Amino acid sequence: MAKHVAVLYGGWSAERAVSLSTGSACAKALEGQGYRVTLVDVQRDISNVLQAVAPDVVFNALHGRVGEDGTIQGLLEILRIPYTHSGVLASALAMQKDRAKIIMKAAGVPVPHGVVVNRFEAAKSHVLPAPYVVKPVDEGSSVGVIIVREDRSHPPQELMREDWAFGEKVLVEPYIAGRELTCAVMGDRALGVIDIRPATGVFYDYDAKYVKGGSIHVLPAEIKPNIYQKVQELALTAHQALGCRGISRADLRYDDTPGGTGELVVLEVNTQPGMTETSLVPELAAHAGYTFGELVQWMVEDATCNR
Repeated sequence: MAKHVAVLYGGWSAERAVSLSTGSACAKALEGQGYRVTLVDVQRDISNVLQAVAPDVVFNALHGRVGEDGTIQGLLEILRIPYTHSGVLASALAMQKDRAKIIMKAAGVPVPHGVVVNRFEAAKSHVLPAPYVVKPVDEGSSVGVIIVREDRSHPPQELMREDWAFGEKVLVEPYIAGRELTCAVMGDRALGVIDIRPATGVFYDYDAKYVKGGSIHVLPAEIKPNIYQKVQELALTAHQALGCRGISRADLRYDDTPGGTGELVVLEVNTQPGMTETSLVPELAAHAGYTFGELVQWMVEDATCNR
């Protein structure tokens, strides 16, 4: 009998739209691999729904809060349903960017220095010398990220908005010029390295990530072999230091600008990378020889709980 997979998607985080795309794509691919699939748009009755559906495995296609911060993982541990991606602790750590940086730095992974402040404090005065980046401490997909450039005389007033939906604390880090690099880890293996170049502008924002044609992916990244290898080593070390399993994706900055510092740092580790048609992990897996169907099948067969 075919294994029954419940694909959790949707939810109510700021990344709901991305999750819907990820879940739909993964469900279709899993059906193509012969699994029996039930799509579940996650709401607050998810415990009851899962007990009624009674899947053999959960494919977690949620993004953002609840879906990748250890919350849904804790529920699945209680229900004893094997699930894809990282467990409770790794998910919670990776989602809290400031805490994740402490763990990665202790493991020898270079990270940008930064400070966590209340959003109103960051709106009143420049917390760091410009240019710098302001980002929510526990969001993904570049939602809520603001780049404050050198020519900006005032701090970001967007942080004062009443409809700000990304938490009261923000992480402020120096802006690192140069390349946006990303590397996925699959189990205990680092895959290739992509150099991400926004089709317009200089920032790999939400639209650059999810709008078709919004970014240019250079794979393999056109960087020196020793830097390419170093990126892979850092991605794997960060994955292991945080206790991740299954698939993760590390995002890095590399300053190879003329007269630049040569700095290579890990910005964050994403334990629930996007799996849409424009997403990076399926592209990296394809470069390593996996079809999309084979990738999601590997993830289902790797699923577990009590980790």
